[in-house]
Amino acid sequence: MSPKPILSAFRQALSESWAGGAGALLPLGFFAGAAVLVPLGIGTEPGMLRAVGPGILWVSLALSSLVTLERIFQADVEDGALDLWLQAGAPVSAIAAAKTFAHWLTAGLPLALMSPVLALMFQAEAGIGLLTGPLIYGLGGLAFFFWGGVGAALSATVRRGGLLIALIALPLYVPTAIFGSMAMRGAALGDTAPLLLAASTLFALAAAPFAMAAALRLAAD
Repeated sequence: MSPKPILSAFRQALSESWAGGAGALLPLGFFAGAAVLVPLGIGTEPGMLRAVGPGILWVSLALSSLVTLERIFQADVEDGALDLWLQAGAPVSAIAAAKTFAHWLTAGLPLALMSPVLALMFQAEAGIGLLTGPLIYGLGGLAFFFWGGVGAALSATVRRGGLLIALIALPLYVPTAIFGSMAMRGAALGDTAPLLLAASTLFALAAAPFAMAAALRLAAD
């Protein structure tokens, strides 16, 4: 099996991520905006912010991950690139995983790096927010993007399928969001919640590419 189709798909996805002129800026703006608006609505009492902060940040991260997913596979169906990949003999699951990982690099990784700043705004402990925040949010964001990729593959033939992607992906986000919120609270206590988040992400990395591949084969028929 030649890795060339997989590398080509990865490079194509990297360029597509910036093709619209927004790249990581739109998800970052959505993430920051959604998180910053919450204290304005519920107040700035430190205890309350510390209690609701992890959940608010994970909901914001989940919604932000949906912003760029619509264009992962849609152009490939329209311009015939998907048919060429199927004819090349490379595993469609590997191609789908490469494209999704490229989108996470350009949109999801900046979200993870920005998360400590927002966590501190919600009165998180400085050590927890700055040291473990990027790792925890990076793991969760990777799972969000891969599950979102399943929705993107299923809606690849639908014009303006953003709402359909959200309807498909959001239920799949629930375990990761729960474990992620628990991990941010439990990191200070040393419990096993981060391990549950890691297991959830590993399951997404293992299962989602095959689900994406099955959906893309149906789209190509």
